Amino acid sequence: MIPFRKETPKRRDIKTAVTIYSDHRDELKKDYKCRCGYCNDIDLWRTVWFEIDHFVPQKYLKTIKDTDYSNLVYACRSCNNSKWAHWPTGNELIHNLNDEGFIDPCNDDYGVQFERGLDGKITYKTKLGKWMFYKLKLHKPQHEVIWNIEETYNLINECKEILNKIDSPEIKNRLLILYGKYVEYTLKLSET
Repeated sequence: MIPFRKETPKRRDIKTAVTIYSDHRDELKKDYKCRCGYCNDIDLWRTVWFEIDHFVPQKYLKTIKDTDYSNLVYACRSCNNSKWAHWPTGNELIHNLNDEGFIDPCNDDYGVQFERGLDGKITYKTKLGKWMFYKLKLHKPQHEVIWNIEETYNLINECKEILNKIDSPEIKNRLLILYGKYVEYTLKLSET
């Protein structure tokens, strides 16, 4: 098993007043490093745009404004739709209770709820992690596929660096063309 994610996203302390919460999209995308806060999928490989989730769902907000940056999460559509208005405590200040509810994905404790198999499949490690795993539908194969595409893409880039040092121009050129085509086809996934 390997860690669920390499780093925890960190929201900046942005207090800028905005009219609508979607005005924070660019800041969120930057803070989350183009990744879904919940499943850690990178937005480059998704075929549907990313959305902005209210960590505490809007219907439970009493003191938190719906435009408050500290309550917003950059999320893929799959996780955002799965999480929807699930908030078992019913209280904006209590995120989880008795192993039901959520941990803010910008909290280091979120990442330790899950791990990945060598194939990229997400699994849960705790009771609260299990609850979140099923509510967010982290068992969907798309998360494993996207993780594998990203890992392969990174390996291709490493291979390209190594291939630049090979003395055989013919082999080097053939491999670079093949790797280039693979990347090109993979990038087309985001256009479909």
